[in-house]
Amino acid sequence: MARTLLFIVLAVAANVLITWLNNLPQDAGVDVPDGKVNSVSFAPFREDHSPLTLVFPNSQEIDEDLRLLAGQSHTIRTYASSKGLTEVPAIARKYGLKMIQGAWIGGPTVAKENEEEIAALIKAANEYPDVITRVIVGNEVLLRGELEPEQLLSYIRRVKQAVKQPVSYADVWSFYMRYPEIAKEVDFFTVHILPYWEDEPLPVDKTAEHIVKNYQRIRDAYPGKPILIGESGWPSAGRQRGWAVPGVVNEAKFIRSLVQVANKNGFDINIVEAFNQPWKSKLEGVVGANWGLYSVDRKLVFPLTGKVVENPGWPKRIVFAGLLTLIAVGFYAKRLATLSALPLLGFIGFVHLLSALQVNQTADLWYTSYNDMERFHALSIAALGIALGALVLQRGAELLRCAERYACVAVWSRYLFLTFVALAFYKAQALGLNGRYLNIPYPLTYIPVIGALGLLALGALGGERNWRLVLAEMFGDSENSRSRACRLSAWAALAGAALLAFEIHQTMIGTNFPTAYPVFADRLYAAFITSLTYSQMQGWVLLIAAVIYLLPARLLAGVLVFAVPALIVGETYAFMIGHDFIEAHPDFGDRLQTALLYTVTNCQMLWWLGSLLVMALPLWMAERRQAVSAPAAAPVSIP
Repeated sequence: MARTLLFIVLAVAANVLITWLNNLPQDAGVDVPDGKVNSVSFAPFREDHSPLTLVFPNSQEIDEDLRLLAGQSHTIRTYASSKGLTEVPAIARKYGLKMIQGAWIGGPTVAKENEEEIAALIKAANEYPDVITRVIVGNEVLLRGELEPEQLLSYIRRVKQAVKQPVSYADVWSFYMRYPEIAKEVDFFTVHILPYWEDEPLPVDKTAEHIVKNYQRIRDAYPGKPILIGESGWPSAGRQRGWAVPGVVNEAKFIRSLVQVANKNGFDINIVEAFNQPWKSKLEGVVGANWGLYSVDRKLVFPLTGKVVENPGWPKRIVFAGLLTLIAVGFYAKRLATLSALPLLGFIGFVHLLSALQVNQTADLWYTSYNDMERFHALSIAALGIALGALVLQRGAELLRCAERYACVAVWSRYLFLTFVALAFYKAQALGLNGRYLNIPYPLTYIPVIGALGLLALGALGGERNWRLVLAEMFGDSENSRSRACRLSAWAALAGAALLAFEIHQTMIGTNFPTAYPVFADRLYAAFITSLTYSQMQGWVLLIAAVIYLLPARLLAGVLVFAVPALIVGETYAFMIGHDFIEAHPDFGDRLQTALLYTVTNCQMLWWLGSLLVMALPLWMAERRQAVSAPAAAPVSIP
């Protein structure tokens, strides 16, 4: 027992050391002067709020938010003037904040709402001239293709005639180059420069040069008129794009370097954004919801002064991983006493590795879950991981010959592994259809991937030199189990269809679908298409699992292997078709080489592709084992 406890302590200590080194306070650049930025985008939406569902915060919540921001910023930029935001100017005055007031306008289908926004903007600007210093009519409406330039100009001219403040329109910097008629009409330019979202994404330490270059493009094209960098920021979580890596430290580095660039060059800047916006996860995935200085629960994501820690909550994760390790090792404690030192240390290290990965995966998924369906997704992935992890540990104990063999372990590990394969299939096709906004889902396959590799190591420690056999036995023996596979397939199909139907129904009634798609058939189709890339309740996963339970394992392995080059091609193509990317690399060969380089040096993508290949190995070996172990046909005697 003392030896077992010692090895547990060693495993946890190794985890503490590695995690501590990865979360040392880092220098994120020069402190922001006075600990306050010039201006920050303000949208007061919390977890249960969304402009899509027309659920808005109350005045008390807005008051709490602006009290916080008064200590972080001198000015706030809003994007709308009506629908729950009419009290913002009065509360901003209370806390000494200045405002850049916006009016949200859309296409002709929301002409009535556009009129309400314009009227509210004009009223607020005239009622609070001491608070509202500038106004912005429309935000990226040309980028979204909702209005023609002439339609936008009519709104801008109406506001200019009715208010005394300077009037602008906000869009990505390149759209001012494309529409000089808009540039001529506005009193100042509001340009969005977001290096993370550029067609050619940059590493965070190269962004300062990019901002100066694109600012200068506008200045050279339109000299003399004031320029506001209306949006610039960096996400703290989400998918990697090329060399642009989201993260807390990277967000802090970007914001601080942006402030330094602005101070050095005299730029007028507004940082996006004050608070993480959970509702944006419906449109832009995890990355869209995590651009704030504050988290959803109004805690600072990082400080504007001093050093920055990537994950301040890492000690809690160590504690939970240690508890899981104690529970798992305690289950095998008596039998582990028969092992010599090296196999025992290997088993305990494997247990703690799986525990730590499970805790980290669940914590990250929970942090980026903003509604009940997303939390269901996080918990379902955690449940699958714990179940498969328990079976993998049992198989590991069997390989070390300190546990009895149970036939049911091999059977259920087979079907749980196949369920993870179904999850990988769903995520792979979703990335192919809508990869720009979806996380690269390599953490979801931690348990099957590390489980397979860990079993190989334990097999070697236990004297099993045939690694192919170890991988194959992750699936057990499928002989005489066709009826079982059919039953499980039927249950998975029924459960998957029910979950998918429920999720589609919730999507149809729970977002802006009733307004955006007034015809029921259109609304149903749009919700169904959404579920193809953003299903949270595992309906599609179970439907896919229902099919693959019945398919040959080697066929599934081939599909996983094929997905690797397919995803590389898809990610490369997504870079190559970008308008600005084409302009920067007019030669096709150069464009292809650069886009491919961005893809194959994306660490998240490499982990994901490697995970698919590792998961394919047991599938391939399982069928080979069955072929080798099949009894030879009896010789035929010829009279």
